[in-house]
Amino acid sequence: MSIETRAVKPPNRLLFLLAVLLPPRFTPERVRYDRRYRTLDKYRFIAGFLAIPLGFYVIFVISPFIQAIFYSFTNWSGGSVADFIGFDNYVKMWNDERFWDSTTTSLTLLLIVPLITLVLGMFFAYMITAGGRHRKGQAISGVAGSSVYKVVYFFPQVLSVAIIAVVWGRVFNTNSGLINGGLDKIGITGPAWLGGEYSLALIAVLTVISWSFVGFYVVLFSAAMGGIPKDIYEAALLDGAGRGTTFFKVTLPLTWDTVRTGWIYMGIQALDSFAIVLVMMPEHALKVTPVFLYERFREGQYGYATAIGVVLLLLSVAFSLTVMRVGNRDRIEY
Repeated sequence: MSIETRAVKPPNRLLFLLAVLLPPRFTPERVRYDRRYRTLDKYRFIAGFLAIPLGFYVIFVISPFIQAIFYSFTNWSGGSVADFIGFDNYVKMWNDERFWDSTTTSLTLLLIVPLITLVLGMFFAYMITAGGRHRKGQAISGVAGSSVYKVVYFFPQVLSVAIIAVVWGRVFNTNSGLINGGLDKIGITGPAWLGGEYSLALIAVLTVISWSFVGFYVVLFSAAMGGIPKDIYEAALLDGAGRGTTFFKVTLPLTWDTVRTGWIYMGIQALDSFAIVLVMMPEHALKVTPVFLYERFREGQYGYATAIGVVLLLLSVAFSLTVMRVGNRDRIEY
């Protein structure tokens, strides 16, 4: 009698649940021929394969988030005692002008840094991939030496963030910096970039963050553009499309998923910006929320600091969801 026509009594629920945990060779026949078991058996290997990685993820990633959320509702000061105080830390945060000043700076970076970095990354990537003169037998080609440019642009990624902050701190130094030194030679007195006006300090931070990350997006976008079939570009050229039209009508729509992912990642990096601001900027010049959080930890206000961290987490999630929703569009297949 075939398996399909064999009459087997359906297993009870307890036997079925226990049998799912057994290897197939030890599974009772009553369960093995059950339709529900055959459906679950397809996913059992995948679930078993992912169990250990997911376990580590829960322990080392999810668990600290949960602990931080708990401690944000306490007056924990680093000891073994943490009394529950409800929303007092969040009320304190709401009335703290220093928190709002730092958050305003972080939100400004969140809005401006991804825009500058992604635009520069897209421009350089397009020039490397399709911005050169048309070569014989090629619909598009990059500028001469494009492979070298990729290495040059990507170079900041191999440097430590602390090193980048120290070097650029020297560049923006008021008295002996490279920028003001060059201005002095042409008779212009350079401003105090890092210790003067808020706007100048913000421009300095914007410059450093964008410089340090633009190379990553050049490589990322170049890879995405390299995956576009050349036939599409050839068709656009036959229709008389110029470089601008080709970019906005062909390249950008076909790489939009990569751009959106980069937008989210760069926004999170802009919200962080901890090491660059802490190392490069004088203490009184500019504050971002992660630095403000660090100072509260240094003062022993651990409960208050974790509440600030929870707000940063919510800002990151809100930004990511907004970009995913606003930037959502029909996927173009090619």
